[in-house]
Amino acid sequence: MLTTRVIRHWSGQKHAAERVKRWLNWHGKQLALLFDRQAPVGDLLVARSEAVDTVLKGAFQHFFQSCAHQVTLVAVGGYGRKELFPGSDIDCLLLLNGPIDARQQAALTAFGSWLWDTGLKPSLSVRTVVECLDAAQQDQTIMTSLLETRCLEGHQETFQHLAVALSAPHIWPQQAYFDVKLQEQLLRYRKFHDTAYNLEPNLKEGPGGLRDLQMIAWLYCRLLQVEPWQAFISAGYLTEDELDSLLAARLALWRIRYALHLKTGRGEDRLLFDHQYDLARQLGFDGDNANLCVERFMRFYYRTVMGLELLQEILMQPLKARFSVPDSDQINAELASKGYVLELGYLEVREANHFRRNPQALLEIFLLLQGYPGVNGIGANTLRQLRRDCVLIDDAFREDRQNQQLFLQILRQPRGVTKALRQMNRYGVLAAYLPRFAQIVALTQYDLFHIYTVDAHTLFVVRNLRRFALAEYRDESAYCHDIFRLIPKPELLYIAALFHDIAKGMGVDHSQEGAFMCAEFCRRHGLSRHDTELAAWLVKHHLLMSMTAQRKDISDPEIIHDFAAQVGSIEYLHHLYLLTVADIRGTNPELWNSWKDALLRDLYEVSHSALHRGLKNPVTTHKRIAETKTEAMLELLRLGLSETAILEAWRHASDDYFLRYQAEEITWHTLAIAASSEQELPLVLLRPHTQRGSAEIFIYTRNGESVFSLSTATLDQLGLTILDARIVTTQDNYVLNSFHVLEQSGEMIGDLHREIHICSALKKTLETLDSGLDTNIARQSRQARHFPIPAVVSFHDDPRHRYTLLELITTDYAGLLSKVGRVFGQFGVRLHEAKITTIGSRAEDVFAITDPAGQRIEDQILLDALARALEHAMLPEKTGDTKVD
Repeated sequence: MLTTRVIRHWSGQKHAAERVKRWLNWHGKQLALLFDRQAPVGDLLVARSEAVDTVLKGAFQHFFQSCAHQVTLVAVGGYGRKELFPGSDIDCLLLLNGPIDARQQAALTAFGSWLWDTGLKPSLSVRTVVECLDAAQQDQTIMTSLLETRCLEGHQETFQHLAVALSAPHIWPQQAYFDVKLQEQLLRYRKFHDTAYNLEPNLKEGPGGLRDLQMIAWLYCRLLQVEPWQAFISAGYLTEDELDSLLAARLALWRIRYALHLKTGRGEDRLLFDHQYDLARQLGFDGDNANLCVERFMRFYYRTVMGLELLQEILMQPLKARFSVPDSDQINAELASKGYVLELGYLEVREANHFRRNPQALLEIFLLLQGYPGVNGIGANTLRQLRRDCVLIDDAFREDRQNQQLFLQILRQPRGVTKALRQMNRYGVLAAYLPRFAQIVALTQYDLFHIYTVDAHTLFVVRNLRRFALAEYRDESAYCHDIFRLIPKPELLYIAALFHDIAKGMGVDHSQEGAFMCAEFCRRHGLSRHDTELAAWLVKHHLLMSMTAQRKDISDPEIIHDFAAQVGSIEYLHHLYLLTVADIRGTNPELWNSWKDALLRDLYEVSHSALHRGLKNPVTTHKRIAETKTEAMLELLRLGLSETAILEAWRHASDDYFLRYQAEEITWHTLAIAASSEQELPLVLLRPHTQRGSAEIFIYTRNGESVFSLSTATLDQLGLTILDARIVTTQDNYVLNSFHVLEQSGEMIGDLHREIHICSALKKTLETLDSGLDTNIARQSRQARHFPIPAVVSFHDDPRHRYTLLELITTDYAGLLSKVGRVFGQFGVRLHEAKITTIGSRAEDVFAITDPAGQRIEDQILLDALARALEHAMLPEKTGDTKVD
């Protein structure tokens, strides 16, 4: 422990603040050296608190020497607990005996100004005892902060008077205080999607973080008058081993937070990707590469938090039992015969070694909880037995038919499925029953698409499926709710969800391997051949629908026929659609939007029609084109346009145009084209709202090599996200291009002036053949810097043998599509279609291209040169581009 110099006399000298500032910086560096040498972090927190104490006390004695009997300096919050991290706020209260007078005001001004000059920048509140009590009654956060105070200097009696007054029952009655703290925790959890297993977790505020430990301490102090933490053993709330685990976990989080503050130089509590590698190395998590270091570090963090969540659950039980106890008489009578009893709202076993005598109860207890939603949970003593006896779940246990039926019954219950699986995961039962699941617990996925660990994502997918089933969540997705009602055995969806990513981290095709595991599980559990094949097929093909919708032209009847043939039946389509939506929504809530919703729904509906009609009677391309023309023609005639005018507007439209656009889109285009002359081209139209939940921009003009490049460059510069591009180039050299876009925030274009500006900018660009802007207004993605994706270019055959398909996978750079267009222009490549897919910051785009004569490109030398040029164009160090979300 460092000894601090007495600096009280500095406060009145010239340049004193600067000298104190240098001393504090020196002291902080000494603590950092001690941290690097593995000094106990708790001692470092106290040492920093005492160093600040020294400065504040000396300054207080100097500036308030004439009125020290009227003012009290109090440390509050984390500073009051002597838990000052390098970047922690220094919260203080100046407690007055009465209304502030001129002398006190002058002293306060000088005191605060001098402290800011030292670099401490404390947060100072100035109140009388009465004002403190009033504020505490109105705001529970102020009440909470006043529970953790230390008197530093001044009038001790005033401080004691405040402490006694705050203990009065009318200052936040116990029930009210308990309820408001629980609600505060609930709202805080929602900010983190109710999970601690985010890839960029918050050490302090996130579920299982340090704030939860502080909340436990506040509630026990206020409601049960028990001081944390050693007193928990004597009071019977924790065992010695549990307390040791809790303190070890707290110490681990303290150490991570301390290192994080040192690295960032501020009070940063988010474990951002930017910091994870450096912290992993500093804290001793080595590996052959950076990813392995980070994976080991973060897995340690998640397992630490998982342990804290369990201990918090145990510690919350006495509090919940006191303030929210259900009527137990009837429930007890029903449970007695099963060997359970309800004690203070929690399910407890009636005898010691209950699970050892009856191992199947390790599953049965979760089934019982599903049947009694009013029960708070599993009691602490039973929970300890449960965790201890999980080792009884061995191969023989898993092969037992009764245990298998119990597991299936849990999945078949009308309520509580998600809660049961989450509890089983937290207590280790799920990983014991499904040994492979243990390998994905706290397993990270660094792809900017999944923002949760694999096990957390898996349980989110189950939760999403459950919400489709429940009427109370129908507003979230009425379409999915209605389809779910057609599912006869929902448990097959839940099984598929449990296995769809279970093979992640094995270094194999996780879909293929997961399907094998799923089939084995279903056979062992006695499911029929039909059900086994369905569940395993869902796991194997769980990416099929999203990849088809996002990477293929679903307006093409042949694409739909091929997809429908792979699905095979309407029953399989129902299940696949629901699993796909649940899966995407369970990866990252910010990536789900109305565009993806409409895209998947469109694919579902056209595939449903194809399957209903029969795969032996497919809609031909010629039939689709004829139907679209007829429908558009009738609507345009109804609107007053003559057939001559319609055909004149369509004179540059090819069959591809009528294949890729719907009749209502063609109607919109035709009305505008018919009203425009050749001299008015380029024609730029914008619809702010489409059925697919996006804005559509339509461009009609004479073709040029740079139309696509200039258009995409302008849209990028305007801060728009391009979701899809349909490129139609006619034989007589006209283009009919459309782009589906959203604002970068994911929102629709909602301002008329914005619409006019977009159209004007595009028209000017195409007229002058100059995008005009040198910089892009798109927001840079901080996360994308940590996941650079080298450009990969590959070529594939078009099933209809019309085009060469070019697939580009790379980081989603600002202006990426514009650069692609420029490269195409350099090689004389004609672009016919672009399918844009952005997953997080990963671009997976497919382009249908031909040579200038409209023929497939079969010259391998040319294709190799094109690939090299695209890969070179994608290099950020060559272009200076920034990555975007």
